[in-house]
Amino acid sequence: MYKPAITGTGVFTPEQVITNAELVKAFNAYADRMNAENADAIAAGDIKPMEHSSEEFIFKASGIEQRFVLDKTGVLDPDVMHPLLRQRSDDEPGVMAEMAVDAAKKALAQAGKTAADVDAVICAASNLERAYPAVAIEIQQLLGIEGFAFDMNVACSSATFGIQAAADMIRSGSIRSALVVNPEICSAHLEWRDRDCHFIFGDVATATLIEREEDATGPHFEIISTRCATEFSNNIRNNNGFLRRSRPDGVADRRDMQFMQNGRKVFKEVLPMVSQHIAQHMADENVESDNLKRVWLHQANKTMNDFIGKKVLGRTPEPGEQPNILQDYANTSSAGSIIAFSQNSDDLEEGDVGLICSFGAGYSVGSVIVKRHA
Repeated sequence: MYKPAITGTGVFTPEQVITNAELVKAFNAYADRMNAENADAIAAGDIKPMEHSSEEFIFKASGIEQRFVLDKTGVLDPDVMHPLLRQRSDDEPGVMAEMAVDAAKKALAQAGKTAADVDAVICAASNLERAYPAVAIEIQQLLGIEGFAFDMNVACSSATFGIQAAADMIRSGSIRSALVVNPEICSAHLEWRDRDCHFIFGDVATATLIEREEDATGPHFEIISTRCATEFSNNIRNNNGFLRRSRPDGVADRRDMQFMQNGRKVFKEVLPMVSQHIAQHMADENVESDNLKRVWLHQANKTMNDFIGKKVLGRTPEPGEQPNILQDYANTSSAGSIIAFSQNSDDLEEGDVGLICSFGAGYSVGSVIVKRHA
């Protein structure tokens, strides 16, 4: 039985940024146009007018101030309201693969390793750009890695589930190392025309190198334990799979083909599920809350994270104990907890214990307990 360890992480951040102010301006222009076009139906009471969004509404609902995206031009055009990404030929690298490769190279550099040191690639993300061939195999080829690769999707929990899969393979001795990459183009599956969710997501890619601890050549995090759980729910859903069908009238613009959620039910049902999952995981590993130096949570909503952090630690977290990055990145699905970990872990000292946790559609929740070795 080998001990797995996180030896490197990397983050790819797009160059373009959309502030809340920019987003509100575009959304309200779209709302005004729709209300004007449907003035008669609104006056007759057949449909409700679209409400305006506001910077105050967005921040209060989420804690988000901006988001990074691959394309802001289309998103901010009231006539388009979605990213405009060039259709690439089959002979070109896919955009998800390019993002993942950037993050993976950073993770390898941090660990002091090369592609020759990697045995497997797991591409774990919420929305893969195609059904097959696996995006992970394309990433493997672009990096020049021998071995094998595969895709997996557990929505916002994909990264922690990928880490467990890699850690289990390392524990068993079937591989020495694996790259878990999380390219998330969330802007492409967000309904930017829906006031309740138009502000939620951003784009990013993360990578985590996991190796046998004996192969680590620098500071790293020993993976003490991993745990995953799922419970089916329709409260977060996207029907835009590769079996996509048009409506009976032939129109393909179906609302259920983009991100949808029942936010109130998600809050009510996910918060206790995640809190209990973490508490049981810690108890089983004899990790006391007083000994937990840091919690890196899924970056979906500040209120949710504050609630979970307080439950896990038994008190309001001190600044830095539960770092949030969603004010800058927004919700980046599976990548969020890894961004938080990558940007807020170098200061931990020898023997410090922390916990990475992600949660989302499914419902799903994954947690990873780690120990710092400097």
